[in-house]
Amino acid sequence: MMTIVAPGERCDDCSLVAGLRRGDQDSVETLVDCYGGWIHRVASRLLGDPRDAEEVTQDVLLTVAHKIGTFKGAAKLSSWIYRIAANAAYGKLRARSAPTLPLEEDFYDLHESQRGAPRDWSAHCEDPAVQAELRAVIERAIGELPTEFRTAVVLHDVEGLPNAEVADILGLSLPALKSRVHRARLALQARLSRYFEQRGER
Repeated sequence: MMTIVAPGERCDDCSLVAGLRRGDQDSVETLVDCYGGWIHRVASRLLGDPRDAEEVTQDVLLTVAHKIGTFKGAAKLSSWIYRIAANAAYGKLRARSAPTLPLEEDFYDLHESQRGAPRDWSAHCEDPAVQAELRAVIERAIGELPTEFRTAVVLHDVEGLPNAEVADILGLSLPALKSRVHRARLALQARLSRYFEQRGER
């Protein structure tokens, strides 16, 4: 089982790239240690299936090792790897043809007055049982987002990557990325609103 390590932690990317280009087996193992856990975690969140995530992780690591010669260093190594991982997850989702709920439906479920700052439900979340249930609701809601919105919100809000890096990974302009994340948040807000309404909490 791969150890989850923050991207780049305990890694010298310059040495890693040089070693991969030489075909050093130790560098391949370093690649797995430094980036394998992150790729698997993100793929799991995007795909919702550990077996698919494992397959994507292996494919991405092999792609990175075999195509390291095409890495020009214009972006960070982590951004290059993330882009490969996101594309691999996209491909798996398309092949699976997983149905997703339309984003616009949830967006327009919100009244105009609700489209500002997210509501604060923290007063309802002190019960550990509610916290666990809420995490499950959020994870399920993220999994129902259309692929492009799911990827943006996972990379930005869940993984905590900055806007500029997520935009670079997904090949978007900064305004387009911000719009995508904002619309995904609105959809999630609508789902959470329904969850608390069903619990009788306003």
